[in-house]
Amino acid sequence: VSIRLKLTRDFTLQMSGVFDPYMYEYDSKNKRGVKVDKMRWAHGKLPRLSSTSTSFSYTFNNDTFRKLFGGGDTAKDKGKKPKDTPEIGPDEQGYESLEDAIDQSSSTEAQASEEFGQDGYMKWQVPWSLTVNYGLRLGYGEFDAKKMEFKRKLTQNMSFSGNIAFTRGWSFNFTSSYDFDMKKIAYMNCNITRDLHCWTMSAGFVPVGPYASYNFSIRVKSSLLSDLKYDKRSSPSNKLEWY
Repeated sequence: VSIRLKLTRDFTLQMSGVFDPYMYEYDSKNKRGVKVDKMRWAHGKLPRLSSTSTSFSYTFNNDTFRKLFGGGDTAKDKGKKPKDTPEIGPDEQGYESLEDAIDQSSSTEAQASEEFGQDGYMKWQVPWSLTVNYGLRLGYGEFDAKKMEFKRKLTQNMSFSGNIAFTRGWSFNFTSSYDFDMKKIAYMNCNITRDLHCWTMSAGFVPVGPYASYNFSIRVKSSLLSDLKYDKRSSPSNKLEWY
C-alpha cells in the first residue's frame, strides 16, 4: 500500500506499507526465523505489517524567503522604465518605420527592467536551491523465538542536494547523505562547472568516504571536436586524503 501527497509545490509526502500474511517458525539449526506455509488468518490473526515507511522532501530556493519576508518586484513595478533612460527617436537609430522603433524600444525596456532595479543599479541575483529528503522506515529486526514474531527495527535516512549559480558562467551542485547509525556523513559528491563559451570546464570531487576521489575536465562543446579535451582523475585506490 502506498500513497503520495503533493501538499504544496515544494513539499511532497510519501507513505507506504507492506503486509505479511504468513506465519513464522524458529529454525534452531540456523538460529533464525523462517517463513512457513501457514496463513495468519487460519490461526485467527490478521496479516502483520512487516514494514512501513514515510518520507518527505522540501526545496528551498530564492523565492522561499522572499515569500516569507517580502521583497522582490511587485506587479506594479514590473515593466516600469528605469530612471534617467534617454529618449531616442526612431530616426536616430536608423529604423525604417515608427512601428519598428516602438517594438525595439519595448523589448529594450523589458530587458532593462529585468536587469536593473528601481534604484537604477543592476540586480545581483544568485539562483540557488536546496532540497532536503528525510525518510523513516519501520521493519523487521531480530526474531523473537518466544513470540514467533520479528521484533521491530527503526531506520532513518536523510539526504541533501543543492545547486547555486554564482554567475552566468559558474555553477556548483552537490549531493550528500547522512548515516544515523554511524552518526556521520556517509557520502558527498560535489561538482563545479564553468562555461567558457566554446569550451566547458568541470571539476568534481568526493571528499569523504571510501570512494574519495576527484576529476577534472576541459573540453570543446562541439560534438565534432569531442576528442579535443583534457581529463585528469583519481581513483579510490589512490588512498586520497583531504585532511
